[in-house]
Formats: sequence, structure tokens, C-alpha cells
Amino acid sequence: MQGHIHKRIRKDRVGKDHALWYVIVDLGVDQGGRRRQKWHGGFRTRREAEVVRAKLVDELHSGSYISPSRSTLSEWTIDSWLPTMATRIKPSTLHSYRRNLEIHVLPALGGKPLQQITPVMLNTLYANLASATSERDALSAKTIRYIHTIIHKALADAVDAEMLQRNPAERAKPPRPNRCASTGVHAWNPDEMAAFLAAIANERLSAIWRLAGMTGMRRGEILGLRWADIDLDAARLSVRRAVVAVGYTVIESTPKSHNARVIDLDPETVTQLRAHRKRQDEERAEWGAGYQDNDLVAAKENGDPIHPHTFSQSFERLLARHGLRKIRLHDIRHTHATIALRAGVPVKVISERLGHESPAFTLKQYAHVIPGMQAEAATLVSRLVDGQVITHDG
Repeated sequence: MQGHIHKRIRKDRVGKDHALWYVIVDLGVDQGGRRRQKWHGGFRTRREAEVVRAKLVDELHSGSYISPSRSTLSEWTIDSWLPTMATRIKPSTLHSYRRNLEIHVLPALGGKPLQQITPVMLNTLYANLASATSERDALSAKTIRYIHTIIHKALADAVDAEMLQRNPAERAKPPRPNRCASTGVHAWNPDEMAAFLAAIANERLSAIWRLAGMTGMRRGEILGLRWADIDLDAARLSVRRAVVAVGYTVIESTPKSHNARVIDLDPETVTQLRAHRKRQDEERAEWGAGYQDNDLVAAKENGDPIHPHTFSQSFERLLARHGLRKIRLHDIRHTHATIALRAGVPVKVISERLGHESPAFTLKQYAHVIPGMQAEAATLVSRLVDGQVITHDG
């Protein structure tokens, strides 16, 4: 298979003739017995066409040839790629992919032919996203790297689908997070957590807020928890599902790690959960037939699920009402982890309670706590050693 070169004469705007050179490769016959040919070009000189012909013939012989396509990045990601991803990732992740593509990527590159996307184009996109404009604030390096991850996945699947020869995102360079910057982990100290629990003791969902602080469960895991998942006599619960918001729709999903896990409960949390269940029973009786019994531990007065956004907003209002230091609801999870670390709880146990992929991830996530712990360890070791009576035989 050699391919051949074809010359065509085109007229420009003023009617002057110009020669353009095309490379035509023969791809055999289709199922109907018709010859399949692909044209590449046009090139201004025959020499340019000869160079491309040699490259294409080499690709044909090596099996790496990709037929030219005018499919755009937008057409590939929105029409082809995302629909196939729907069966491979969680709905919330799919929503995040679509939202980031539509807001940050496709306005700049969506109309570009997929096969013409280059590392330079991607680097320019990342640089622009890192710069503030009148329409939006600059995105953080972490967010841009997440967008790069989405693009990389989309283009890698385009390679697998034989839409691209290689993935241009492989050679793109998203910004590196500033290692000296804040870790983004903000947490209360034990006194602040105690003050919060005391302040909300009379709230309807006081047991739920305590559950968050004493277990480090994610927001969606708390809202998806059912009484069938809790064994109050054994003082433990199982995290089997999570409630997530996809757009404005609330759906049930699996935990972030995809795996169920067991969390042991302290006696006071068990006591408060018993009281909370008794209150729910009273609400069920008051609502009668209008009660929506979903067996949810955290629910509205009529039993309906609580929207994740509503839950976060309730937390923010509680902090403002009681004058407590402002943190995010997710930072309650960080608070549980950092207090446990400082209390000497083994990292493996903390990792299991939080549902992390590994203890190594837990250590990396909370590395900012380690220096203080090392100082405490140095003092303890010193006391043990220096406190010994050392005698020397004369």
C-alpha cells in the first residue's frame, strides 16, 4: 500500500489558478465492495505532499493510521464520550465532568477539530483559567489539574476509539499546586467542637450533628444513613450508601470509596441517637398517613430526605447564630481526623473510620498535624529516658 499524490487546480478570489497537492490513501473495500479512500491535504508543494505520503504509508503498515475526521472536541466529549461514561462513573462525577467541560473547556476549544488539539492549546487554556477576568475569578491550581484530568480521560478514550493517534494531554503541563500554600484543611480544636455540640444541644438534629463530629462521616453518608444500618446495642453502624445532589436532583449512590465500612460509636452518641429515634417516632405519629417513612436517620419532620445543600446551609446558620468560628461542614470530618490523630489513635484505624483508600492517603491528607505530634513524641521519649536513674559503676 503506497498511496498516491493527486494535483488539483483551484482558483483564488481574483480568479488566479493555484495548484494544491493531495495525498490519497487506499483503505481497501467496504462491506459493499466499494473502494475506501481518504484524502489528505491540500499542500502547496508536491514536496510537502511527498513527506506526508511517506508518513501515512508508514502508519498504514504499522497499523497506527487514523482516518481524518472533522469531529470537534465538543462533539466527541458531549455526544460520544460522556454518554459512555454514564455506565462507568457515579452520576455526581458525570455531572461534575459535564459541568467543568461546558463551563471551562468547550467555550475555548469545543469548536476545534479533535485531531487538531495540541499540547500548546491545552497549556494556553490552563494559563487562561489561572488568570482572573471580569466574568470570573482565577481558578486554583488544584481545580485546573482536575480539569486536566477530565480532558486527559476524554482524549485517552479517543485514542482507544481510534479517533486520535496519541493523547495531546500527555504532553500538556497543568500548573502544579503550591506546596507552600495552605493545605485547604481547616478544623476545630477539641474545645471548639465541644462548644459547638453544647450550643446545638437543643436543636432537632443535635444527634445528627454529633454523629458527624464523632464519626467523620461525609455529608452524603450521613443523609443516606438508615436505621437499618445502625446497631445501637452493639454501638456501631455500617456506611452502605450516600445521598448526593446532581444538579438540583437528589439521588442515592454508593459511598465515595464504593465500599461499605463499619464505624464504632461512643456511648454518648448512642444515647443521643436513641433519643433522636424516639423523637422521630413522635413525629411519625403526628403526621400519620402523611409521613414519608424512608427509614432515614436524618430526615425532615415528615420523613422526607434532607437535600445536601440544605444540610450545609443549616450548618452555616448554626455557626452564625451561636458565634462559632466559621468552617465548612466538610471540615467537621477534618476535625474528627485531626483530633483522633492528636489523641494517638492509630492512622490505620482513622483511615478505616473515614473510608480512605489507604492509611498513606490519610497521612498525606493530614500531614500538617504531624509536626505538632512529633514535638509531643519527642517530649514523651525524653521524659521516659531522662526520668530514669542512671548509675555508673566506679
